Amino acid sequence: MKYDNIFTDELNRIHDANTYKYETSFSTPQAGEVNVNGKKVVMMASNNYLGMSNHSLVKKAAIEAIKEYGYGMASVRFLCGTQTIHLELEKKIAKFIGTEDAILFSSAFAANNAFFPSLLNEKLGSENYRDVIYTDGLNHASIIDGMRLCKPETSDRKIYKNNDIAQLEQLLEADKNTEYRFRIIATDGVFSMEGSYAHLAQLVELAKKYSAILFVDDCHAIGVVGKTGRGTPEKFGVLKNVDVLSGTLGKAIGGALGGYIGGSKKMVEYLRQKSRPYTFSNSLPPPIVMASIAAIDLLSKDRSIVQRLHDNTAYFRKGIAALGFRILEGDHPIVPVMLGEASVAQEMSKALLKAGVYVKGLWFPVVPKGEARLRVQISAALTKKNIDHALGAFETVGKKMKILP
Repeated sequence: MKYDNIFTDELNRIHDANTYKYETSFSTPQAGEVNVNGKKVVMMASNNYLGMSNHSLVKKAAIEAIKEYGYGMASVRFLCGTQTIHLELEKKIAKFIGTEDAILFSSAFAANNAFFPSLLNEKLGSENYRDVIYTDGLNHASIIDGMRLCKPETSDRKIYKNNDIAQLEQLLEADKNTEYRFRIIATDGVFSMEGSYAHLAQLVELAKKYSAILFVDDCHAIGVVGKTGRGTPEKFGVLKNVDVLSGTLGKAIGGALGGYIGGSKKMVEYLRQKSRPYTFSNSLPPPIVMASIAAIDLLSKDRSIVQRLHDNTAYFRKGIAALGFRILEGDHPIVPVMLGEASVAQEMSKALLKAGVYVKGLWFPVVPKGEARLRVQISAALTKKNIDHALGAFETVGKKMKILP
């Protein structure tokens, strides 16, 4: 190709910086242990928080769905891409997260890309309007890209420092006399690089005080956070008080594909008419829909799964800190092990894989320069033996690389 030399130069630069992202394949289902090149390793890089990616009831539901409803929909929702099971799943999601209604998307990324331009790019009966989004500085790329799709001539974007509620209120107060049509506060429920939480109760109060829409991406919280896995609203006592919740079916809830937005009935009805990723994308295939229903049903009936995840998380966090590694404090299953330099994170990830632990490094621009880390992700699928093996490998590799004394 004519331009391959441009790509080659950049790829060489990435290799030289030791920040090339390698894909490590495995030949078994996503689980607490996976098979890499014929060797069993402990999986500590997966969003399979509840171990449902390989759960027998979830797999059974997917198999039965193919038999009863077929493999794929071959259409978008409003043409002939809606089966009764799609409507059933939307109702179950809404009930579980505490919203009036919910709408399915092909992914949570698509859901976030749908929400912002669907509201802010439409005149909605007014030729002259202006909107504003107040966005947390550590928000996920999908929120950032969703905001980028909004027309700059009619929408403002104001960034506040991560979890800086005082700065956010200053921005809201400064704008209180500005005639904005939509005021939206946008935040992750869990910041995925940090494993930290948004101050949701305070955000709910600010949204009420300044007549703003509170939008929360709860992808790393649904099924994970709260006593029953209902996410950050449950953890912070504001269930049913968040205006808009986006989430995923591709992490704790089965681990395949699919996302959703939950909110008021009228807002969801509006999104069905106006959101382009919904209107122009094939609907979710039946196996994913039925497997997601089974996962939500299982989560609703068996609270021990969430408790097992919380217990595993506490056990690993205590163990890794005792070894002397610097971690970001908290109680979320995302446990960042801070290493500083990208090359160190890359090398340690490779060494841990050889020692039987699958974990990946993160570095700039995903995280700030000088804050490279291994992002360990704990799962209910892990046994105590798995976690002990991982801790032993961290200790051995850490000492060999002189990260630990």
